[in-house]
Amino acid sequence: MNTTIIQHKTAHNYTLNEVKNILLYHGSNLAVEEPRLIVQTRGLDFGAGFYLTTNERQAIRFSEIVINRRKTGIATVSVYEFDMEAAESTLAVRKFASADAEWLRFVTDNRLKTYKGESYDIVIGAVANDAVMPTIQAFLGGFLNEEVTIITLKTSKLVDQVCIKSERALSMLRFIKSFEIKGGYF
Repeated sequence: MNTTIIQHKTAHNYTLNEVKNILLYHGSNLAVEEPRLIVQTRGLDFGAGFYLTTNERQAIRFSEIVINRRKTGIATVSVYEFDMEAAESTLAVRKFASADAEWLRFVTDNRLKTYKGESYDIVIGAVANDAVMPTIQAFLGGFLNEEVTIITLKTSKLVDQVCIKSERALSMLRFIKSFEIKGGYF
């Protein structure tokens, strides 16, 4: 199947080559020029927040998942710049270097909506995507212990996610452009 990527909107008069900060991508069923924090009804990996990734392909894939789930809109990826260095020096940032025991407990507590630990402005780490969810569910169901779950997760190719959890962090995110995905990417 052929895929066409259509540039949709650009917010600034500069090229991506001029951006010195990291680029983050958000996949949805519409362009999100002004992200906001909304209350989530379902448990997500890092709790409620605005989710992004540094991986453009992951954002494209997620935009198609959103279209399939919501049955409305057009698969769209919004692109932002973010000054991670400034964020790390002024905000509470939690980074998980890998899908280790801490990451597993954090994700499962958030998915079960039982997390009672420290609050963060930003959480960064691996996505518990469709490829690893059977492993996570087996762990939650008591079929796998923590050690076996982590060993199994380490064999998976995981992409990252960045969860913006506060208005202060959200204010540091700057919309650059969005593009639509036509014809199915995957």
